[in-house]
Amino acid sequence: MTDHLEFIANGWGMPSMPKATADALLDSVLQGRETLQLETKRVSGKMVGKALQTVCAFANTHGGWLMLGVEDFDKATGRDRLYGIQENPEALDELLRKIRTHFTPPITGIQPWFLMTELRDGKHDQLICFQVPPSDKVHSIIDGGTWMRLPASNREMVASEITDLSYRRGVHSAESEPVDVDFDLLDTAVWRLFVQGRGLTTTDVADQLYRIGLAKKVNGVLKPLRAAVLLFADHPGALLAASGTRADVRVFHYKGTVEQAGDVPNLKRPPKTFSGQIYQLISQVDVYVQDELAHGLTLAASGFQTVHRYPVRVIKEAITNALIHRDYRLNRDVQIRIFDNRIEVISPGLFPGRITAATVHKMGSFARNPLIASNLREFPVPPNVDAGEGVRMMFSLMRAGNLYPPQYREVRDQAQEAIVVTLLNEERPPVWEQVSDWMDRNGPINNSALCQIAGLDTLKASKLLQRWVVQGLLVSDDTRGKRNTVYRKPSQIDVDLLQDVQSDEGQ
Repeated sequence: MTDHLEFIANGWGMPSMPKATADALLDSVLQGRETLQLETKRVSGKMVGKALQTVCAFANTHGGWLMLGVEDFDKATGRDRLYGIQENPEALDELLRKIRTHFTPPITGIQPWFLMTELRDGKHDQLICFQVPPSDKVHSIIDGGTWMRLPASNREMVASEITDLSYRRGVHSAESEPVDVDFDLLDTAVWRLFVQGRGLTTTDVADQLYRIGLAKKVNGVLKPLRAAVLLFADHPGALLAASGTRADVRVFHYKGTVEQAGDVPNLKRPPKTFSGQIYQLISQVDVYVQDELAHGLTLAASGFQTVHRYPVRVIKEAITNALIHRDYRLNRDVQIRIFDNRIEVISPGLFPGRITAATVHKMGSFARNPLIASNLREFPVPPNVDAGEGVRMMFSLMRAGNLYPPQYREVRDQAQEAIVVTLLNEERPPVWEQVSDWMDRNGPINNSALCQIAGLDTLKASKLLQRWVVQGLLVSDDTRGKRNTVYRKPSQIDVDLLQDVQSDEGQ
């Protein structure tokens, strides 16, 4: 068996898992059932196909851990579940080979780990853990289907789900679809401004769009792409309505800090709707929002006046990203909601590629709509540099202004999914940076940990945690009882296990 393990290690570069990480991972495995990001299997001949399905499902969903050498939760408990990997070396070898050869496209970034532990019979042997990252592609098993991960199992996807996932991941984008819009409707002032910026001629709009990749032939007939309509038509939302796309921006300015439902909403004025080319929309909406904030001092519900302190560049970048990177398949407008204590920018669609709410400040933006992004930068005064630095700039400027960093979250429990970016109009206490950094490295926090970090008593720590929950900075989890309540960043939900191990690797 030693020779076989050496072969595996040499082929995969398989390291031993750090002891602290191994102990934490084993505790998670032995205390609970399989989850959205965790599955266990004994090593057997029947294991190979199921394990490939799990790896495929993890890559197509949120990533996860596949631990081999462990019995199902329903068949044993505690350490009686630990069988090790010596049961069937040939099956393990087959799985390792097929992980490399049996996915299309290949899944990259899979990290296998050796984990040494005491087994059910008292002997010491190794388990193998495969850490599968979420992918920015859509993967299938060759002759074995395309799989997605459910809370504790895998399910084969149907064709419509595969298509939908391709759009979500940014593998395909609605911007590149041809649409039935007359080219004459794209010969606008914004088109001529674009032509000036790129040094093109204007003799034939259709021909020029075809040459720069913004039009294509369908059954011999030239049609503009959706991106061209969004970039150059005076009223793209109206022209694209028949294909299920809305492309306007709606701005809501509320009195106070909450939206009040009822016959008379607590709006300061009727909602403002903006329609037009993306280039113009960014400027028009930004000017309007800045003007709303500059009118400036608003009487809050508490009786105190509120001064809006957001950096100008941060607001414009949030608007720019919402319009450039939104999912234009969805029949929903971008919304901007102004409250006394925050601004919310709501962009239809979820994060594309490997970006998550937890990583967006490190990874920057992903061009879901590369045609829109690349052509916007060709205007004489481009609204975007298209260098992937905008999000990091937002975090930097908010920090420099002693404000809380931008809060990103995905909204999945609505009829249409969306990304919400929240800019809090409130000075952050110094302790937040310590707490945020601690949580990024260690995961959820509880009252006692906050007391140690900040030097607070239990009552003050509790009030601070509750305030962060109200602000949307933290989410409380009291499923193990109020005394054992822990608090997570919204971006940490469902990814704590992956983050724990990645944090340990960097220490």
